Amino acid sequence: MKRRPSSTIPELPVLSRRKRVLSEEEHALWESVAKQVKPLRKRPRIIKPPATLPEPESAPRPVSPKPMAPPRIIPASRPEPPPLAPIGRRERSQLSRGRKEIDARIDLHGMTQIRAHRVLLTFLQRAHGDGLTFVLVITGKGKVGGAESERGVLRRQVPQWLSLPEFRTLVVGFEEAHIGHGGEGALYVRVRRVR
Repeated sequence: MKRRPSSTIPELPVLSRRKRVLSEEEHALWESVAKQVKPLRKRPRIIKPPATLPEPESAPRPVSPKPMAPPRIIPASRPEPPPLAPIGRRERSQLSRGRKEIDARIDLHGMTQIRAHRVLLTFLQRAHGDGLTFVLVITGKGKVGGAESERGVLRRQVPQWLSLPEFRTLVVGFEEAHIGHGGEGALYVRVRRVR
């Protein structure tokens, strides 16, 4: 009678793998080859110190704790100031008709840009701190008889300033004032509430 081959594979003995230590000659050969190879990425190559022969296993090696790297302190980035929002149609209508009160006014007529910027920032910081809601910023319409480039410097600059991050933390939004409050030469500014 013929014997049928078994369907199971006999188990092979597990060979223990020991890490082979390179000889000085092999290590020198490897270093010369590694120096000739160009890296795919632009990472600096870390050169390891030559391998030393392992100590006999009879003497236990003292284990030294790895030094802990100090935690990296990541500077907290300032949150982006909130975007400006237009004043609502109903609120604008109430302001222009006098049903809603303008809490404070500032007139920037005749000031230089540097002084006007500083005065406006101080005014809005105070209004914000005092909990005011609506203020009127009067910029003026500019010179009537001058060249077009000279007309209304503050009238052009103040809306740009109000869009800067330093002002956006103080201001919710702004719009051109009603003709009764100065029209093109003035702005209704809604002040952000203190949190």
